[in-house]
Amino acid sequence: MDIHTNISLKNLTTMKLGGPAQFFSDVHTVQELAELYQDAQTKNVPVFIVGGGSNIIARDEGFHGLVLRIKIPGFEVVADDIYSTTVKVGAGESWDATVARTVDMHLSGIEAMSAIPGTTGAAPVQNIGAYGQEIADTLVSLEAYDTQTHAIVSLTNAECEFGYRHSIFRGSEQGRYVITSVTLKLSKSNPAPPFYDSLQSYFDSHAISLFTQKVVRDAVIAIRSEKLPDPAVTPSAGSFFKNAIIDDWLYDELHQKFPDIKAYVMADGSYKVSSGWLIEKAGLKGQLLHGMRVHDKNCLVLINESAKNYEDLAAARDEIIARVRDMFRIVIEQEPLELPL
Repeated sequence: MDIHTNISLKNLTTMKLGGPAQFFSDVHTVQELAELYQDAQTKNVPVFIVGGGSNIIARDEGFHGLVLRIKIPGFEVVADDIYSTTVKVGAGESWDATVARTVDMHLSGIEAMSAIPGTTGAAPVQNIGAYGQEIADTLVSLEAYDTQTHAIVSLTNAECEFGYRHSIFRGSEQGRYVITSVTLKLSKSNPAPPFYDSLQSYFDSHAISLFTQKVVRDAVIAIRSEKLPDPAVTPSAGSFFKNAIIDDWLYDELHQKFPDIKAYVMADGSYKVSSGWLIEKAGLKGQLLHGMRVHDKNCLVLINESAKNYEDLAAARDEIIARVRDMFRIVIEQEPLELPL
């Protein structure tokens, strides 16, 4: 295990901002993770976990502690029957590579989440989702290193307490568990309608009526490549803002004033409103704010064109939030986690 010092967080995060990490190490096994974590705790050194760095924002001060990048590999079939296949995937595996592999196996359940950057272990943290699917739909359980007990524990789907872009890993138990593997139960049936609106529109415009896992994956990749910059090429953090959840009374008021509002009714009667639509309606589409560009094809995305530091990003974020709040009485929230000082 090599421990490096003063590693720039710009090189570990796709937004390309941030100062140095005091200590840094890649982690390839559960044993390495346990040893490094316990050693850091013994020395009172704070620890922060990263995967692909696509959902992390680092501050200019850097991190005065140990940053561990999870690279734990693995992919195995752990159960199989005539209806489904269950796979266990190492936390360090690329999420999109995991999706591609399951699609090649003709398995359904995560194909609409193709091309989402990051690692498989990071996926449950914010309950990633796209085009009508989210990881909570297929996750059976996960294994994690418990930093309080120093044991490897198994958590069920229910114990993860998934919500919209939320779980215990960024809520009540943030910082306690380090995910080491994820177990997913995937269907052997082909995808079937109804599909997410933009996905269905793509199928309609391309006269596609026969649906397989690969057809859906290819469509999603095509849509995303048109609407979203590749964070490996263009400095960004994917979707920077969560879609907003609002009460029905507020939706009714807004719908009267803005009949074209993009929103979806939730199971509890509340509404999920497109924050991209809110930002665009507030006149911010394509705007350059403090070196951060609001993407002209998807207003949820902020591109770092010339921001010099975290303060530039924070100023752009706060200006967008204020403009949306003042126009719609909705406070949109940042999606990426911030690396603590």
